[in-house]
Amino acid sequence: MKRIYTAINLPDAHIVANLLAQIGIRSRVLNANMSSITGELPVDVAAPQVWVEEARDEARARAAVEQFLKPSVGTPRKCPKCGEENPAAFDLCWSCGAGLEGV
Repeated sequence: MKRIYTAINLPDAHIVANLLAQIGIRSRVLNANMSSITGELPVDVAAPQVWVEEARDEARARAAVEQFLKPSVGTPRKCPKCGEENPAAFDLCWSCGAGLEGV
């Protein structure tokens, strides 16, 4: 197993693990119950971590996490259904759930 990500909190770790699962990479969240001892141990040791199960998936997993962490760039898009403004990276309107593909 290879550690590829140290999360800021447990939900963050699970989001990354789910992202990896969506692209076919098996991973595990470790240190899920260690937040209570942060301060007694260094943060990078006690923080939740995401590890890939297969070393051969490490590069692809790191690339996926890096892409996920990149801030979205581009022009905000208006929803054709409700007119609400959405960030460029959104595929669905945050307000009504309509698709933004053609916008």
